[in-house]
Amino acid sequence: MIELNQVIKAFEQEKAVDGVSMHIHKGSIYGLLGSNGAGKTSLLKIIAGIYRQDRGTVHIDGAEIYENLDLKGRTIFMADAPTFFPQSSITHMAAFYRSVYPRWSDERFEQLAAVFKLDVKRKLHRMSKGMRRQAAVWLGLSCMPEVLLMDEPIDGLDPVMRQQIKNLLFQEAAERQVTIIISSHNLREIEDLCDHVAIMHKGQIIVQKDLDDLKADTHKIQVAFRHPDHAGLLKEHIHILHEEKRGSVSLYIVKGHREDVTSQFRLHDPYLLDVLPLTLEEIFIYEMEGAGYDIQPIVL
Repeated sequence: MIELNQVIKAFEQEKAVDGVSMHIHKGSIYGLLGSNGAGKTSLLKIIAGIYRQDRGTVHIDGAEIYENLDLKGRTIFMADAPTFFPQSSITHMAAFYRSVYPRWSDERFEQLAAVFKLDVKRKLHRMSKGMRRQAAVWLGLSCMPEVLLMDEPIDGLDPVMRQQIKNLLFQEAAERQVTIIISSHNLREIEDLCDHVAIMHKGQIIVQKDLDDLKADTHKIQVAFRHPDHAGLLKEHIHILHEEKRGSVSLYIVKGHREDVTSQFRLHDPYLLDVLPLTLEEIFIYEMEGAGYDIQPIVL
């Protein structure tokens, strides 16, 4: 388990991470969302033990990671812009990783060669950004980490490779119980990958939710009442996040158990009542509106 308690990190008096607390269970795939400058990379580097927090505590399996060589040998941080030794190839970098990470697996490295299909002898600086990103994932997974911290790992990849990497991450979490934290500025890119999502804004976590609970508890209702005055009575019994009227038809975003919510609507004798599909993006938009934030400049 990864536990952060009131973590603060400042650079020249400006707080990049401001009072963050998180509890991430083993084997979870945790999405960390936020715009550029929100503090995501700084937070990942604190969890990786690259930065030391100014205040608060960071524990992985009950131990501090900063200057903890054992934990660092089981933790991989993949930067947004992967860096490699000058003039190095994947073969050269694999030799380096093998010497540094005690859990390195040659067998896993060979297995992943069939997925990434990169020339292991080609100089990495001559590869495209997407190819270098693939190389970083290949090398990182070959280290057999217990904790995997990934900064924008699928940004800029083609759809086929993006899905292949997602499949690999599902496999790592399901089969080896690897704990994965993925940062992204775009909710759409990771909504089908994560079981938990947090939104970070100006150094703070402003929303963090279990996705299954969130989806089960939030609904989009399209309804038309025979008697318009019935609409006003709903607010007494239903938690309404958002409502809008389109002629005689009203659209509601509500929280609660689906059966309880629809039964409340039926009490008012509607002649139209439909429960419509609701995307994760929509759920977060209305959750954030309810918390007093405009999500558009934050993660979309």
